[in-house]
Amino acid sequence: MIAADQSTSHSIMVMKDDEQKIYKISDKLIMGIIGDLGDTTQFAEYIAKNIQLYKMRNGYELGPTAAANFTRRNLAEYLRSSTPYFVNLLMGGYDKENGPELYFMDYLASSVKVPFAAHGFGGYLSLSIMDRYHKKDATEEEAYEILKHCVREVHKRLFVSLPNFQVTVVNRDGIKVLPVINSSSLN
Repeated sequence: MIAADQSTSHSIMVMKDDEQKIYKISDKLIMGIIGDLGDTTQFAEYIAKNIQLYKMRNGYELGPTAAANFTRRNLAEYLRSSTPYFVNLLMGGYDKENGPELYFMDYLASSVKVPFAAHGFGGYLSLSIMDRYHKKDATEEEAYEILKHCVREVHKRLFVSLPNFQVTVVNRDGIKVLPVINSSSLN
C-alpha cells in the first residue's frame, strides 16, 4: 500500500491539490514518486514505458525486484549525466513467489527493500508510527488505518498544509485505488 500527498507547490505557493503522484507501472507494480514536478512525471513515464516495452519484447512482466533494479540503474546513470532526475520514490508490487515487496529509492540511486517507508517532511513524523504499528500480516483495512494515523499526525504537527492523500494498494488481485484520506475522512 502506497500513499502520497496530492499537493503541488512552487516556492511558497500551492499550485494544485489533486496531483497524482502514484503511477501504475504494470498490472501488479506501482510507484509513488516525489521531487520536482517535471522530473517526477518524465521519470515515472519513462520507467513505466520501458517496463511495458520489456513485457512486449520478452512476453512477461518484470517482477518488483527486477523493476526496482532497473529503476535504480536508470537513476544511477542519469545521476552521472548532465541531466539527473531529482526524485525520491517508493516502488511496490506483488510477486507470485515472494508476495508483496516494497523498495525505497532516493535521488542518489540508493535502493533497499523495506517493510515500510516514507519520504519527505511527513516521513519524519510517519516512520515512528509505522514502526510501532506495522505487522507483516496486516489486513488491507488495518494498513489503511495506520496510514490514516500517519496523516492525522502530519495534519497535526507539520507546518505545511497537505490536505489530500491518495492511497493505492497492490496485491495478488492487482491494483486498487482506495478512498482519498483528508481531514473530513479522519473524523
